Amino acid sequence: MATIPHTFAQPDLLELALTHASLKRSEDNERMEFLGDAALDLVIAEELYRRHPDLPEGDLTEMKAGVVSRRTLAKAAHGMGLEEVAQVGGGLQQRALSRAVLANLYEAVLGAVYLDAGLDATRTFALTTLDKYLEAVQSKESTLSPKQALQEFCQGQWSCLPEYVELEARGPSHARAFLVRVQAAGESFPSAWGRTLKEAEHWAASEALLVLEERSPA
Repeated sequence: MATIPHTFAQPDLLELALTHASLKRSEDNERMEFLGDAALDLVIAEELYRRHPDLPEGDLTEMKAGVVSRRTLAKAAHGMGLEEVAQVGGGLQQRALSRAVLANLYEAVLGAVYLDAGLDATRTFALTTLDKYLEAVQSKESTLSPKQALQEFCQGQWSCLPEYVELEARGPSHARAFLVRVQAAGESFPSAWGRTLKEAEHWAASEALLVLEERSPA
């Protein structure tokens, strides 16, 4: 039985939020997922900004990435029991829902809360369901950056270090953008752009971690 910390004035919004595209209906939850993703970014960014008045932008960005990651949102969705009430079709009915599907369900339900009751209710929903994950990143020292987390994974699983490959650099000297890809154990992961090489490596590591998280059990 799902336990969702919001009473919907418009229950049809929740029903749509739980309707996965695999059902191939005329309407599904993808638009709500888009809205929920944007609302979640705002709410968590605002909360971290409020809780950590002395931290620089880079640290806040890393903390937010941890709170809104697929892994975290999938755990929050599972904690509410969303997989028990999700409407899915095709092969998804025959197996446990992946992290990506669970995380998308969380964002869609958050989007439905926003449409149903506005930003204050959205903030309450997000902070209620993600509070323990916000607490977990209260201390910067307890939070591994994506590069640190990826290095630990590669050393532990493959006894190697990740390699960051610069693929491209664009723009004038005062506004450069860099494209970087991670390679490890003979595998290449999705590339990512950044305003500096360090930032591009950060986001490339995040992309690699997303791929690796999808392969491991929730």
